[in-house]
Amino acid sequence: MSFSNIMDSNSYTGGLSTDPDTEKLIEARTRLLGPAYRLFYERPVHLVRGRGSHMFDADGVRYLDAYNNVVSVGHCHPHVVAAITRQAETLNTHTRYLHDGIVEYSQRLLDTLGLDRVMYACTGSEANDLALRVAQMYTGARGVIVTRDAYHGNTEAVTAISPSIGGATSIGPHVRTVAAPDSYRAGADVAARFLVEVQAAIDDLRASGDGVSCLIADTFFSSDGIYPDPSVLGPAVAAVRAAGGVFIADEVQPGFGRTGEAMWGFTRHGVVPELVTMGKPMANGLPVAAMAARSEVLDAFACEVPYFNTFGGNPVSMAAAAAVLDVIEDEQLMANATRVGTALRDELTRLAAEHPRIGDVRGAGLYLGVEIVAAHARSTNGTAHARPDRAAAHDLVNAMRDRRVLISVCGTGGNVLKIRPPLVFSMSDLDWFCTEFADALRQVL
Repeated sequence: MSFSNIMDSNSYTGGLSTDPDTEKLIEARTRLLGPAYRLFYERPVHLVRGRGSHMFDADGVRYLDAYNNVVSVGHCHPHVVAAITRQAETLNTHTRYLHDGIVEYSQRLLDTLGLDRVMYACTGSEANDLALRVAQMYTGARGVIVTRDAYHGNTEAVTAISPSIGGATSIGPHVRTVAAPDSYRAGADVAARFLVEVQAAIDDLRASGDGVSCLIADTFFSSDGIYPDPSVLGPAVAAVRAAGGVFIADEVQPGFGRTGEAMWGFTRHGVVPELVTMGKPMANGLPVAAMAARSEVLDAFACEVPYFNTFGGNPVSMAAAAAVLDVIEDEQLMANATRVGTALRDELTRLAAEHPRIGDVRGAGLYLGVEIVAAHARSTNGTAHARPDRAAAHDLVNAMRDRRVLISVCGTGGNVLKIRPPLVFSMSDLDWFCTEFADALRQVL
């Protein structure tokens, strides 16, 4: 089977023994769903329920969820569950009928974004697919700029701009890839280097005749390896706009208060995109996604294309999404992300000082990356030249799984530990995480 960086850097490949019931479930899943579906970890986890930042397996064993961005306000949050239940008991239909929920939620959402239009879908893939169509119609160009290990979804159009999928997929001829803004290796030059890469892609797209439709970027560069430096996007976006293109901010992962500093990742960069896409954490597990836009950018598409999504924006989904905003506001989860995330980053940085194989700790709020390297060294100008250690990162993820703490990996080298817990992650959760992580480091490194 072909290797996919985003799918296979932390996936089950078979071979390790598990209990007979789990083996039977794995066999049935493989037989019914086929080989395209991947499971996490060398020994998959059979989960049956969750609450807050904890999950429980079929034997009742408790796990600490330090990875899940889908249920970002916590597993089975009672306010969200109640909102879904009430609306499901009342009405659920599509958006060609009037209902208050979609209007009220849309206003709340747009007020946080600084944009004035929103369209709904069910997945981030659909939202990004729609954003590409809008950008192309507005600009009259086709060319797209993405980072080298970007992931933006799995429709045909967004697979063509998602190089991290790999395997038999191929990047479209209208797509140019640029190196991610690797602040660990580039140091203080990261913004300048990123701008040079983007400008070269602009020049090449113009020369090819495709022109520049858009730069689309996850504003935390999540699949590339988690690069939160807020200096990099402003100059690059300005260059794209000067070439006639627009900026699409993919907020599926960094959005909804994940960084603690702001509701949206693009705010940290000091830019307001023409188009913003969002998904996973939007309704705490229900399939809800959206594309927000400036009306003058959207109108060329919206006035010519009769777009409709059967389930996008349905009343139950809107009730769930509104409840998520309630929880973020009422429980001050952005402040919690800042407080707990800062403490976690400080503790990880302290551990890094004791382990030369930890090359870098970076992130903001409750979104952190820990780079595992073969050697930790810096050149005279301050840039790093340590080699990524994919195998050690893989072993650490599975050592944590065996200690009932769930994380994953990302990055071109598959060597960046991806720590992205629900926004309700507490200081006691932090203590649990750090105790097990220190033990895993002693075992693996």
